[in-house]
Amino acid sequence: MVRTAVTPKTKTVFFNVPEDYVGREPEVIAFTKNKGLQTSAVAIKQVSFAALSIDTQGFKFNRDEANER
Repeated sequence: MVRTAVTPKTKTVFFNVPEDYVGREPEVIAFTKNKGLQTSAVAIKQVSFAALSIDTQGFKFNRDEANER
């Protein structure tokens, strides 16, 4: 595997390949390093537990009843 960073000065780019690549079909992938990166503000999420509200007034816990099978 050969990995090389190139900054082209023209539309055409030439480069040398290793001797053992001669006669083979190499795959060349070209992309920019910062492509797709966006600097956007992170959205602040509002968290609320108001939807889970139970009235436990008058509730008496019975451990024996809870452990019954």
